[in-house]
Amino acid sequence: MSPDVDPPQVYDADAQLFGDSLSCDIDLPVAIEPTSSRGRQAQAVTLLHGLAQIEDLRKEEGSDEHGDLPLLAQRMDAKLDLILALVGRLAMRADGLSERPLRWSAAGLRVDLESAGDLAPQTAALIRLQPAAWLPDHLELPARVIARREIPVGIRLWLAFVDLRPDLVEALDRHLFRLHRRAVAEQRRR
Repeated sequence: MSPDVDPPQVYDADAQLFGDSLSCDIDLPVAIEPTSSRGRQAQAVTLLHGLAQIEDLRKEEGSDEHGDLPLLAQRMDAKLDLILALVGRLAMRADGLSERPLRWSAAGLRVDLESAGDLAPQTAALIRLQPAAWLPDHLELPARVIARREIPVGIRLWLAFVDLRPDLVEALDRHLFRLHRRAVAEQRRR
């Protein structure tokens, strides 16, 4: 098999994670460690619900039925965005989460790392993922490595989420839908 051709397990992993699911290609802070921890699933649900409420409020504030925000409120909102982005970058450095390109669905994710040490297929892992670049908090999601491939810049891993609570799966679906909708809107503006 030539190095340019993906082995069958890579196609299977892509199909398992992204075949029937909405997915997003995005750069986000992420770290993966081998462990059988179940993560902080209740906190992940709370964090994703909070993000959804913030995004819904912003959408409502800009709608025609509420009128335009006063200039002072717009400036305060912009300043708050800048402060949150700064705090997010500082917290990301403290957390040790590096921004990486990934493809994310409610079933799992594919991520490129410089090295992946003990993360062989079938290894239990914990994904620490910052769901928004400006937010200095992260999700902890239990996963299992389902495929691994060497790439020119390191290692590409496919990780399937395991034993997620139903409310977390629903919150992930909604968050991914919002990310996808935002990406489509940005492409239309270009």
